Amino acid sequence: MKHLNKLFVALVMLAGFSSQAQDSNNPWAISFGVNAVDTRVSAASKLEDQFSQFFNAKDNWNILPAVSFVNVSRYVGNNFSFGVTGSVNKISRYVLPRVGDGPYTVVNPGDKNYYAVDGVINYSLMSLIKSKKIDPSIHIGGGYTWIGDELNAGTLNGGLGLTYWFTEMVGLSWRSTYKQSFEDVREEMPSHMQHFAGLTFKFGGKDTDGDGIYDKDDACPEVAGLKQFNGCPDTDGDGITDASDSCPEVAGPAEYNGCPDTDGDTIVDKDDACPEVKGLKEFAGCPDTDGDGTQDKNDKCIDVKGPKENAGCPWPDRDGDTVLDKDDKCPDVAGTVANNGCPEVSEDVMKRLNDYAKTILFDTNKDSFKQQTYPVLQAIAAILKEYPSSKFSIEGHTDSDGKDDANQRLSDGRALAVKRYLVEQGVDEFRLSASGFGESKPIDTNKTKAGKANNRRVEVKLAK
Repeated sequence: MKHLNKLFVALVMLAGFSSQAQDSNNPWAISFGVNAVDTRVSAASKLEDQFSQFFNAKDNWNILPAVSFVNVSRYVGNNFSFGVTGSVNKISRYVLPRVGDGPYTVVNPGDKNYYAVDGVINYSLMSLIKSKKIDPSIHIGGGYTWIGDELNAGTLNGGLGLTYWFTEMVGLSWRSTYKQSFEDVREEMPSHMQHFAGLTFKFGGKDTDGDGIYDKDDACPEVAGLKQFNGCPDTDGDGITDASDSCPEVAGPAEYNGCPDTDGDTIVDKDDACPEVKGLKEFAGCPDTDGDGTQDKNDKCIDVKGPKENAGCPWPDRDGDTVLDKDDKCPDVAGTVANNGCPEVSEDVMKRLNDYAKTILFDTNKDSFKQQTYPVLQAIAAILKEYPSSKFSIEGHTDSDGKDDANQRLSDGRALAVKRYLVEQGVDEFRLSASGFGESKPIDTNKTKAGKANNRRVEVKLAK
């Protein structure tokens, strides 16, 4: 019989470890806490007696005042999970069968050590009752139990459980399990109840882009997106995901695949050389009002004919900013005299630059960029090129993890890496400076993961 018991337990354990888990949020769970062993259930001959003192912990339960069980489980789909429980206890209360109509006697068999290893197949009823906090369950399984040096046997287990989830991943759990011994006589191994109470922590879910949608449900796991689009972004908010949007940065109707047609000439702006003015297809959407062979988009005097080499007309001050074109470093954009005809950098522009800078991602503890950062850097470079006479400083910051000098070197390297890339994109290097400040200028607490993430940053500032 004992060899059959051991074989049964081995088969149960093997079946659990070979199960193929189905997709689920945070599929792993670990529970730990205290357990209680009650032998009264096998001492009573009648069903009503077996459970008449079910919660009589004072007289019948054996409890260690310490963490005495650990359960590790894995979700396997369709509300089922499989786990393995290891528990220890000390048997100092052993309920003896009563003689005739006499009372049940509780004796100390000698403070015998109790050890058990059990495989547990659990079925959650949480979805059935449509609750997000209360999680009742039923379970079956099998295991092997040792009491002292002389008693050991396999058991067939079953019972009920209840978990209250404080958060999505932390809960308070209770489980009561009836363990039917495979031994024929109680003296070889009594059947008994074992109760478990403790904390349960779920883990294993992955949300790479941090958008609150787990990777398994996220159609765009590397880029933060919206729940209504299965985790994919809709940057311009036109109701078309970026992957299907031919113009992801600018809102447009579905009939043009998300691209706008501002001038209504049926040529979408991205293909329209003159998106603000109706034009002809043969001129890529641009008109030639004065018929001088220079399309209006290139003709600075569309109502007056002029030579092509002079853009269709004289251009003493094309942008009307009172700075003559020969002296204007930004002749097509209105600026100020103090800034050599170029526009002053506004607070909105600086906000755009730093919104982009917040999304610059580096490899861990390195000054090399992650692949998804290059479009961000290119966008920053494009903005800087719009203000060719302005100077900017690139500042690197870290969180407080690690040594001060290492953080200083890392922030220096990262700021310099951003500057170097912008110069490679055509930004004049004499307009840029790079400095690192290590962990000296936090903008958030360094006591939380989110705060540290905020402190690891690159900032762009306008040099005065």
